[in-house]
Amino acid sequence: MFAINHAATALLFKRRYATVPLVPVLLAVQAMEFAWVLLNYLGVERTTTESEVRYIGDIHLAYMPYSHSVLTVLVAVVLVWSLGAGAGRTRLGAILGLAILSHLVLDLLTHNGDIALGPFPNAPKYGTFLYGRWPLLAFLFELGYGVLCWRVFRGGWALLAIIVGFNLANVSLFFPAIPGPEDAMAGRPLLLVTVIFVQIVLTLWAVWWGAGKSPDRERRDTSRAAV
Repeated sequence: MFAINHAATALLFKRRYATVPLVPVLLAVQAMEFAWVLLNYLGVERTTTESEVRYIGDIHLAYMPYSHSVLTVLVAVVLVWSLGAGAGRTRLGAILGLAILSHLVLDLLTHNGDIALGPFPNAPKYGTFLYGRWPLLAFLFELGYGVLCWRVFRGGWALLAIIVGFNLANVSLFFPAIPGPEDAMAGRPLLLVTVIFVQIVLTLWAVWWGAGKSPDRERRDTSRAAV
């Protein structure tokens, strides 16, 4: 799942748990990706590309057994929940743990079989291969999911424009016939990691800003404060 739609997932949690601050939920839904960026920079995890990058199927998340494995994410979820419980914020810990878990679930629904069961040799890997085999369907799924998050949240038009706009900005990655900047990243995996990191930061900020511009949201928050 691309950065904008992971960020949009935070809107579902905010809608369901209105009293929970949006910022920690936004950070939680992208915690796995922040770990992936750091571990790539440190050389612990590895990303590779084909000699020519025409679409997302030419990018390979070759080795990421810590940031994106099922077992390490489950451990992180339990740890966050436990820290919340220890601090007397059990509900918050559980919500943030579920937000972290949402990233794994969405990646399993889209990735090319690169989500390992755990950080050990020859661990089985999972994913639908949606990106590599059905890029058109992947694009429609990503866009539709982002719009669904907006709809459930009942966001304003600015937030919808942000979600749709960031999705459209990635369109060349799903259609090999559409030229885009991705070929400049062929054989330059750390440049790719840096681009993704910038996308993460920008989309988190944009969704936070757009959520705050929702007239319906402002009315609900005002009415709760009055009660």
